[in-house]
Amino acid sequence: MSGAVLRLCGDCAVTVEFENEISIETNRKVIALKYRIEGEHVPGIRELVPSYRSLLIHYDPLKIPYNELERLVEEWTGNAGEIALPKPVITEIPVLYEGEDIGEIARIEKKTVDEIIKIHSQSDYFVYMLGFAPGHPYTARFEHPFSFRRRESPRVRIAGGSVVVQQGLSDIIPFDQPCGWNIIGMTPIKVCDYRKENPFLLRAGQWIRHIPVSRAQYEDIKSQADAGIYVCRTYEKEA
Repeated sequence: MSGAVLRLCGDCAVTVEFENEISIETNRKVIALKYRIEGEHVPGIRELVPSYRSLLIHYDPLKIPYNELERLVEEWTGNAGEIALPKPVITEIPVLYEGEDIGEIARIEKKTVDEIIKIHSQSDYFVYMLGFAPGHPYTARFEHPFSFRRRESPRVRIAGGSVVVQQGLSDIIPFDQPCGWNIIGMTPIKVCDYRKENPFLLRAGQWIRHIPVSRAQYEDIKSQADAGIYVCRTYEKEA
């Protein structure tokens, strides 16, 4: 199946797995397959959920039997690389770099806080997937990774809007929830807002750029976001 493996997930879902690695090349195969399936409009396919290296397909076995879905998946994965993906876009995420762990991060990395802010904010981050909580983006930069991994003792609860980091990864926490990563800052925007028809700000396959803001700017943007009127700047990513 062109390097892909199909695995059953109960009686109404299958997972299409690609290479056993986390990389932008593998993830683009996942996104390409997702776009291919969406373009086919096959009756019985209910939902597509991309991850780092796989695509979960929810389907109705009364409308499309497993054998037929298996045949189609093999066809789709055979030429998924030919699918023209949309041009990548960047969404700017304002960040107040006053996270409670930023001093500890600077100590571990043997840098100043300003240097840590520069490292985190001067790289674009690829959105691999949404998961763990609704709208929760898993993103990564590909240069100057931090040296540390997760914390030894996770916190039972951190605030929604926290921007958390480990190595080259950075996530935005949508709601108050448990987390084992270090908090580098806070964003005033909502990455999941159920007041909107499409509640998720970000999607897999796009990019984000962190924009440092002052406390006053943070409070101003937060008031707009709370009112549902703040719009993040989004534009095409240059090649």
